[in-house]
Amino acid sequence: MPSLQDELLPSTPGKFKIEHRGHAVNRQFHRCFASTSTLFLWALFLVALTASYLSFQSFIDSGNRYFTASWGGIQWEKRVRDSAQVHRPDGLSVLVTGAAGFVGTHVSLALKKRGDGVVGLDNFNSYYDPSLKKARKALLQGHGVFIVEGDVNDARLLAKLFDVVAFTHVMHLAAQAGVRYAMENPQSYVHSNVAGLVALLEACKTANPQPAVVWASSSSVYGLNEKTPFSEADRTDRPASLYAATKKAGEAITHTYNHIYGLSITGLRFFTVYGPWGRPDMAYFSFTRNILQGKPITIYRGKNRVDLARDFTYIDDIVKGCVGSLDTAGKSTGSGGKKAGPAPYRIFNLGNTSPVTVPTLVSILERHLKVKAKRKVVDMPGNGDVPFTHANISSAQGQLGYKPTTDLQTGLKKFVKWYLSYYGYNRGKNVN
Repeated sequence: MPSLQDELLPSTPGKFKIEHRGHAVNRQFHRCFASTSTLFLWALFLVALTASYLSFQSFIDSGNRYFTASWGGIQWEKRVRDSAQVHRPDGLSVLVTGAAGFVGTHVSLALKKRGDGVVGLDNFNSYYDPSLKKARKALLQGHGVFIVEGDVNDARLLAKLFDVVAFTHVMHLAAQAGVRYAMENPQSYVHSNVAGLVALLEACKTANPQPAVVWASSSSVYGLNEKTPFSEADRTDRPASLYAATKKAGEAITHTYNHIYGLSITGLRFFTVYGPWGRPDMAYFSFTRNILQGKPITIYRGKNRVDLARDFTYIDDIVKGCVGSLDTAGKSTGSGGKKAGPAPYRIFNLGNTSPVTVPTLVSILERHLKVKAKRKVVDMPGNGDVPFTHANISSAQGQLGYKPTTDLQTGLKKFVKWYLSYYGYNRGKNVN
């Protein structure tokens, strides 16, 4: 039997040379094919190696995001549940947005002290000094209130919070505040006061059970209204600022969610809130700072040289109105985003009913600080401010039992005492 090598050799010597060349070409082809196959296999190997590396890197990145996220995880969920724990019969479990803010801090403390469960949410933005918000956070933590650092526009975070805790109520105080700042950064008002409100209501409508919602509107919605005192039935279709316009939009939006999804909604129109732990952008706060530093203060006046007046409302009175609203809020009627029946929709003024002129406010501060102010009186610019505010609180009195008890003299005395202590003043001298 011929060998394999014999079979590959030509049987006719004369054809050997030609067949040999063909065989050489064939061998070259096989070598080339083998080389190409090898390269192809190496290429596949490199692709697989790269894909494995990228997958591993993605896993590492995901892990890093998990471990560096400001929310999520077993320990985080435990802190949320512990903070939401109710410690009184028939107590409330409340999600407070804007909890590190001025009103949010006071409301959270009041609820926690009476045994309600409270979980805070705040994004700690830099509209004013975040260190003040961090100090409020520390105050709340000392009383067992956990504040989640996050944005109310974060739908995933909101969904997670409602998944971890079946909140009975939401106290929505997160907002972009301030009338004049809207001329510098209008987008922030739409982001917080409109988009943020919608994101929260979306989370509330799909929660099971649906919570009752109490939220902060503003006396600014009365805008250019000249009828006094301002009543909830008065027209609010002439806002004087973008801030006022976003709050008015919020009232229309909340009405829509009440009508379609059966959410229980209560809107509160705050009138110039002041007091300890207040906002540095407010007039009484900045006046105090400048008076102590020997700097001039600017006092605006209205048309015909008329002094501006505000219905200054002390923080403790506002807190009473907020807590009363939570306690009297009817239940939402929806489930899984579907309405089962009509739910309560309410709006209340929360004010002091005793407007005081700005020059009088300054005089009271001078007495408490024992320092004379350097006053600079100028005409009010067209920046969105209104000449006066005055609340009719008869509805809140009748339905919430709301009754303000702190006059401006008493309230400013408490504020000044806190201010001097917090900022380290000693006999009028800043020791910081």
